[in-house]
Amino acid sequence: MFGLIGNFGPWEMVFILVVLLIIVGPGKLPKVGESMGKALSNFKKAREETDDYLDVTEK
Repeated sequence: MFGLIGNFGPWEMVFILVVLLIIVGPGKLPKVGESMGKALSNFKKAREETDDYLDVTEK
């Protein structure tokens, strides 16, 4: 009926940012963001390589 993750509004984003600041601290927040960006980039790269491999093996 309801999805686990719904639409995020501005108040939800502010709440998530405040929780992150409390947990991680303002000094390490940029490093956490950088690490998450690298992880997403690596995931996308691996997904594209897998898609390319599957396309080659299907033919």
